[in-house]
Amino acid sequence: MKKDKTMTLDEKIKDFSDLLQQLDGVTDKKKRLWKEIYENAVTDRQNAYVLFTTLVEMVQDKSTEHAIHGKTMATYIERMSRANDQIIKLAELVSKSEQKQEEEIDAEEMFKKIGS
Repeated sequence: MKKDKTMTLDEKIKDFSDLLQQLDGVTDKKKRLWKEIYENAVTDRQNAYVLFTTLVEMVQDKSTEHAIHGKTMATYIERMSRANDQIIKLAELVSKSEQKQEEEIDAEEMFKKIGS
Protein backbone atom coordinates (compact mmCIF):
# COMPACT_ATOMS: atom_id res chain seq x y z
CA MET A 1 0.00 0.00 0.00
CA LYS A 2 1.26 3.48 -0.85
CA LYS A 3 1.62 6.20 1.74
CA ASP A 4 -1.44 8.43 2.05
CA LYS A 5 0.20 11.51 0.54
CA THR A 6 1.14 9.67 -2.64
CA MET A 7 -2.24 8.03 -3.18
CA THR A 8 -4.45 9.38 -5.92
CA LEU A 9 -8.01 10.40 -5.25
CA ASP A 10 -9.26 7.27 -7.02
CA GLU A 11 -7.00 5.06 -4.89
CA LYS A 12 -8.24 6.67 -1.69
CA ILE A 13 -11.86 6.19 -2.72
CA LYS A 14 -11.20 2.57 -3.71
CA ASP A 15 -9.53 1.88 -0.34
CA PHE A 16 -12.49 3.38 1.49
CA SER A 17 -14.93 1.46 -0.69
CA ASP A 18 -13.03 -1.78 0.04
CA LEU A 19 -13.26 -1.01 3.76
CA LEU A 20 -17.01 -0.49 3.48
CA GLN A 21 -17.46 -3.77 1.62
CA GLN A 22 -15.94 -5.60 4.59
CA LEU A 23 -18.69 -4.31 6.88
CA ASP A 24 -21.57 -6.69 7.49
CA GLY A 25 -24.78 -5.39 8.95
CA VAL A 26 -24.57 -2.05 7.13
CA THR A 27 -27.06 -1.49 4.35
CA ASP A 28 -25.85 -0.93 0.80
CA LYS A 29 -27.66 2.39 0.79
CA LYS A 30 -25.71 3.55 3.84
CA LYS A 31 -22.45 2.32 2.30
CA ARG A 32 -23.15 4.29 -0.89
CA LEU A 33 -23.94 7.40 1.15
CA TRP A 34 -20.78 7.04 3.24
CA LYS A 35 -18.72 6.55 0.09
CA GLU A 36 -20.24 9.69 -1.46
CA ILE A 37 -19.58 11.70 1.70
CA TYR A 38 -15.99 10.47 1.74
CA GLU A 39 -15.46 11.21 -1.94
CA ASN A 40 -16.89 14.72 -1.59
CA ALA A 41 -14.84 15.50 1.52
CA VAL A 42 -11.57 14.23 0.04
CA THR A 43 -12.22 16.09 -3.22
CA ASP A 44 -13.09 19.31 -1.38
CA ARG A 45 -9.96 19.03 0.75
CA GLN A 46 -7.76 18.33 -2.26
CA ASN A 47 -9.22 21.21 -4.30
CA ALA A 48 -8.93 23.66 -1.40
CA TYR A 49 -5.32 22.56 -0.85
CA VAL A 50 -4.41 23.15 -4.49
CA LEU A 51 -5.97 26.63 -4.45
CA PHE A 52 -4.37 27.43 -1.09
CA THR A 53 -0.88 26.43 -2.21
CA THR A 54 -1.30 28.46 -5.40
CA LEU A 55 -2.13 31.54 -3.32
CA VAL A 56 0.74 30.88 -0.92
CA GLU A 57 3.14 31.00 -3.84
CA MET A 58 1.54 34.24 -5.06
CA VAL A 59 1.70 36.06 -1.73
CA GLN A 60 5.03 34.78 -0.45
CA ASP A 61 7.15 37.75 0.60
CA LYS A 62 4.58 40.19 -0.86
CA SER A 63 2.68 41.98 1.90
CA THR A 64 0.32 43.72 -0.53
CA GLU A 65 -0.68 40.42 -2.15
CA HIS A 66 -1.07 38.86 1.29
CA ALA A 67 -3.39 41.68 2.33
CA ILE A 68 -5.47 41.13 -0.79
CA HIS A 69 -5.63 37.33 -0.64
CA GLY A 70 -5.24 36.59 3.08
CA LYS A 71 -8.98 36.20 3.71
CA THR A 72 -9.31 33.86 0.74
CA MET A 73 -6.41 31.76 2.04
CA ALA A 74 -8.14 31.53 5.40
CA THR A 75 -11.30 30.38 3.63
CA TYR A 76 -9.37 27.57 1.93
CA ILE A 77 -7.86 26.50 5.27
CA GLU A 78 -11.35 26.49 6.78
CA ARG A 79 -12.64 24.37 3.88
CA MET A 80 -9.83 21.85 4.39
CA SER A 81 -10.60 21.76 8.11
CA ARG A 82 -14.31 21.12 7.50
CA ALA A 83 -13.45 18.34 5.05
CA ASN A 84 -11.15 16.81 7.68
CA ASP A 85 -13.95 17.02 10.25
CA GLN A 86 -16.30 15.22 7.86
CA ILE A 87 -13.75 12.47 7.30
CA ILE A 88 -13.19 12.11 11.05
CA LYS A 89 -16.93 11.87 11.71
CA LEU A 90 -17.25 9.30 8.94
CA ALA A 91 -14.36 7.30 10.41
CA GLU A 92 -16.18 7.29 13.76
CA LEU A 93 -19.35 5.96 12.12
CA VAL A 94 -17.43 3.22 10.32
CA SER A 95 -15.56 2.35 13.52
CA LYS A 96 -18.83 2.01 15.44
CA SER A 97 -20.13 -0.31 12.72
CA GLU A 98 -16.96 -2.39 12.92
CA GLN A 99 -17.20 -2.60 16.71
CA LYS A 100 -20.82 -3.64 16.49
CA GLN A 101 -19.85 -6.30 13.96
CA GLU A 102 -17.01 -7.57 16.20
CA GLU A 103 -19.30 -7.70 19.25
CA GLU A 104 -21.80 -9.78 17.31
CA ILE A 105 -19.08 -12.18 16.16
CA ASP A 106 -17.68 -12.46 19.67
CA ALA A 107 -21.11 -13.34 21.06
CA GLU A 108 -21.57 -16.12 18.52
CA GLU A 109 -18.14 -17.52 19.23
CA MET A 110 -18.88 -17.54 22.95
CA PHE A 111 -22.06 -19.57 22.40
CA LYS A 112 -20.15 -22.04 20.23
CA LYS A 113 -17.54 -22.51 22.93
CA ILE A 114 -20.19 -22.99 25.61
CA GLY A 115 -21.93 -25.60 23.45
CA SER A 116 -18.71 -27.58 22.91
